[in-house]
Amino acid sequence: MPDTTGNLTEAVVDSLGTTTDPRLRELLTALTRHLHAFARETGLTTAEWERAIAFLTATGQHCTDTRQEFVLLSDVLGLSMLVETIGGDSGGPATESTVLGPFHMTQSPVRALGADLDLVDGGEPCVVSGRVLATGGTPLPGAVLDVWQANAEGFYDVQQPDVQPPGNGRGLFTTDTQGRFWFRTCVPSPYPIPTDGPVGELLHATGRHPYRPAHIHFIASADGHTPVTTHIFVAGDKYLDSDAVFAVKESLVQEFTETDDPSLAREFGVPNPFRHARFDLVLQPS
Repeated sequence: MPDTTGNLTEAVVDSLGTTTDPRLRELLTALTRHLHAFARETGLTTAEWERAIAFLTATGQHCTDTRQEFVLLSDVLGLSMLVETIGGDSGGPATESTVLGPFHMTQSPVRALGADLDLVDGGEPCVVSGRVLATGGTPLPGAVLDVWQANAEGFYDVQQPDVQPPGNGRGLFTTDTQGRFWFRTCVPSPYPIPTDGPVGELLHATGRHPYRPAHIHFIASADGHTPVTTHIFVAGDKYLDSDAVFAVKESLVQEFTETDDPSLAREFGVPNPFRHARFDLVLQPS
């Protein structure tokens, strides 16, 4: 029997010819060709197709106001990181971007510089400080930093509404007249992404671990500059080379240095000794 699947593919592509949005037409055409090619290449069976549909249905059913299972699926397949790298690779001195992650699901509370993100007093005290700069090194006063992280046990506030107060581990900061920022928190710890849904089943089926190396999320923005979504990762973490969502970039790995300086501890309002991470975020002009 002759293979007529190519004719089917072309018929679907032809049906998209009346799409008035040229970019939508381009995307749907490429998607159709790649999906059809995948099915032909793998000899996809009806049973496998039905299982895939059931998996995607379950993924949608696990999405809530505080959990995005489809983002998590995109993350573990490396698609989130690929899209972020394609869109965020400036090729210049700007801070490298990485994935948003599935837990940027609630608005961070506005906090004053120096505020403590750790509202439950858990984990090792830490200070994070630095500047937001333009690519030429000019400080950017009034830049906005959206910060969020898991607690010392590896859970975000939205995962533990009965344990953590809303906004724990989150803050919206504005840099001072010299582009500086600083805040208190606890040293982040590695943690597993949620495994009680379809994405967890996928990881189990493929023999992959669910762990992310310790990190803090940032979105930095300033007038006239392109925002960057990024992390900083704790140097020495054992999962840096096997991040479950493939989001580690070498430039984003930072030392959380143990600091024994009573006067600096008093200045920051933390017990001595403490851990201190110093880094700058660099934004390219828009």
